[in-house]
Amino acid sequence: MTTLTSHAAVAYAPKEGWQLVDLQLDAPKEHEVRIKFAASGLCHSDHHITVGDAPVRLPIVGGHEGAGIVESVGPNVGRVKPGDRVVCSYIPACGACRPCSTGHQNMCVKGLNAGTGMFLDGTYRFHKDGDDYGGFCSLGTFSEYAVVSEWAVVPLADDIPFEIASLVGCGVPTGWGSAVYAAGVRAGDTAVIFGAGGVGSNAVQGARFAGAKNVIVIDPVKFKRENALEFGATHTFGGAEEAHEFVVAHTWGQLADHVILTPDAVTEEMVGAAVAMTGKGGKVTITAVGHIDEKAVHVHAGMLIGYQRQIRGALFGDCNPLFDIPNLLGLYRSGDLKLDELITRSYSLDEVNDAYRDLTEGKNIRGIIVHEQ
Repeated sequence: MTTLTSHAAVAYAPKEGWQLVDLQLDAPKEHEVRIKFAASGLCHSDHHITVGDAPVRLPIVGGHEGAGIVESVGPNVGRVKPGDRVVCSYIPACGACRPCSTGHQNMCVKGLNAGTGMFLDGTYRFHKDGDDYGGFCSLGTFSEYAVVSEWAVVPLADDIPFEIASLVGCGVPTGWGSAVYAAGVRAGDTAVIFGAGGVGSNAVQGARFAGAKNVIVIDPVKFKRENALEFGATHTFGGAEEAHEFVVAHTWGQLADHVILTPDAVTEEMVGAAVAMTGKGGKVTITAVGHIDEKAVHVHAGMLIGYQRQIRGALFGDCNPLFDIPNLLGLYRSGDLKLDELITRSYSLDEVNDAYRDLTEGKNIRGIIVHEQ
């Protein structure tokens, strides 16, 4: 196997957007596979890189939601073979480390280099003019090809479109699992969800599927509120204050069982509103990240103790990639999970900056890059 040239979107510095360049890509080494991507999801986490809110090593190839075909494999790869259709999990799942073996694949130790894209042997696979380039979350799906860990790929059934498959590598399980697993929504609960984008829309679906009586969405963008109703929201509001009033009135003052934070960026004001909206024994689940220079979680201890409230973070929605990715695609196949409806628009790789402009302007639930085949 030899190196090849791959067209890719790269972040070189904050505030400069994505730059389209051609990179040299090495052949895969032991337990690695080289993928020809067919589709890549445009997640908000990649936008955090270009605005300076993600502490990553630069330059870095963007993209951490991707699906495609295995072009070649390195030595001792057993999970997939050349020609296989796969979806990438932005958190690898080796199946053997302590987190994986105790049912917490979302915290697999093989994911330690997500912010650098460096492989476990201390080297990189993308190069240009003598410089090493990492792939975000050790993937780099904003590239026609990428070398990734064997543990980061999940076999994909032939009947699932690549565009749909790319979404279950991050946004869908992160949102769904934030409601179903991390928050633990149950039948009859009242769940409030801040932010109804690509992750929040799936938190809505998860909460509704779990049996929540009230699924209340807060989002300043009318388009997203309207779409949230299609995904299972029972009520939507443009701000936290009016939502709080509704929750008080419709729970006889008991407040919400769960508040799930899936906005573009978590703020201190938002966390305070979420805690105040959470009732006795309730839980605030934080899934989105905040601005790099802001510590968003500042709550008086009495606010937690008096009502025995909880605040917790959620990574990948507490999902186990090897189980939950096929499981969620099974729910899509049976019509119980809406994934086609998440995709607002498709873009070419060269349109990546246009795509993120649309995202920040509230025009998309989820954009998709469709790579040239």
